[in-house]
Amino acid sequence: MDTLQAVAPQTAAPARADNAPAPSGFGMRQNTARQVRHVPAGREYLTFRLGTEEYGIDILKVQEIRSYEPPTKIANAPAYLKGVVNLRGVIVPIVDLRVKFNCVNDDGQTDINSFTVVIVLNVKGRVVGAVVDSVSDVMQLSEQMIQPAPEMSASIVDTTYITGIANVSERLLILMDIESLMGSAEMGLINSLTPTQQ
Repeated sequence: MDTLQAVAPQTAAPARADNAPAPSGFGMRQNTARQVRHVPAGREYLTFRLGTEEYGIDILKVQEIRSYEPPTKIANAPAYLKGVVNLRGVIVPIVDLRVKFNCVNDDGQTDINSFTVVIVLNVKGRVVGAVVDSVSDVMQLSEQMIQPAPEMSASIVDTTYITGIANVSERLLILMDIESLMGSAEMGLINSLTPTQQ
């Protein structure tokens, strides 16, 4: 796996100064400076796409972003658990968030292309990879920009892992609690995500 970008929390790189449009997707293969949108003081979120929708997760949970390579499959694993990869000597489970959240094609499949990446997360002291369609940029969102998630019946849709929805430039950004999602019993990773005793 080739590292696309190591994300350093709480360190904002300068935005593009040439006013040239960034390439679609994450675009870090051509430009190493990450794009940060500034608003009044708030949290930084890494934004990414699953299908046609845009999501955001706390940047402090992100370790790095890597290009996708097929993982080693695990027998009898659920569809969203794609397998495992060896990341510098650490065996990392790879979860396809597109499958988990049913952001698939009409034929039930997901596409792998040059924009498909793995977001490497540090969750509860363990490393987990999340496959997404593309990574957009890093946004700093104030509390005033974030609205609570709508209340829905749990039998219809599970909004447990949605912490809020932000309205940014006339588009909705769904904010996700990635730590609760990856550490949930439903994901089946709960045992492996228990922090190692020091």
